[in-house]
Amino acid sequence: MVREDGKRNFALREGDGTEESVFSGNTPRQAALKAARRLEPASSEDAAERIELRLREKGTDKVHIYEGWSWRESAPNNKPDWMPDEITEANVAKKGIEHLES
Repeated sequence: MVREDGKRNFALREGDGTEESVFSGNTPRQAALKAARRLEPASSEDAAERIELRLREKGTDKVHIYEGWSWRESAPNNKPDWMPDEITEANVAKKGIEHLES
């Protein structure tokens, strides 16, 4: 369901079907990137473990499936004062969409 600000809510589904975290975004990919940043970051992108992320769009039976990974990286030289020297980056790749049985 779309909120007044145009964003949609996506619940992160665990392997047992429970949904404990909700991420919002204009697109499923935006919500998946937010979820991927919460993964345990690796020392580099190449060393990062790929984890399957299953996001159910609230109010629908659609489950968006992504492969996500995160890694630590040095902050850019022109970073704001509040930003730490090391930041977490993330990326996702879409695997497909499933529909839940009613």
